[in-house]
Amino acid sequence: MENQDKPVVVLTGTAKEGKAGLPLGTVDIGRSENAYLFRVGLPGVRRNARDLKCDIHADGRVHIEGVAGDARIVKDKSAYDMKVKQLCPSGPFTITFGLPGPVDPRLSFFNFRGDGVLEVVVLSKSP
Repeated sequence: MENQDKPVVVLTGTAKEGKAGLPLGTVDIGRSENAYLFRVGLPGVRRNARDLKCDIHADGRVHIEGVAGDARIVKDKSAYDMKVKQLCPSGPFTITFGLPGPVDPRLSFFNFRGDGVLEVVVLSKSP
């Protein structure tokens, strides 16, 4: 008899080529002649200004902090016993990384996409 506690997950297409889910804090950085683009995976983070803060410093350092998941669900642990724990646990988080060079933080354009990806374009500083 198979273990009925763990669900069977079947992946096809591009989902089969990667991991089962986008990990919190996955970062991609792109560069053009006069700007940087970075994308950060934030699955489980609400698109709410109170739950997410992104600071970009002139030296290119980026600091993101927020809250993943729903704190109300976490408080009542007796309601659900998760059998598979692949998603980031609920609660506060911080992500810090550096861009390849200095930037002008005043010239930043933010887009928190519906798929849980924070996409930011920031202009680089001229040398």
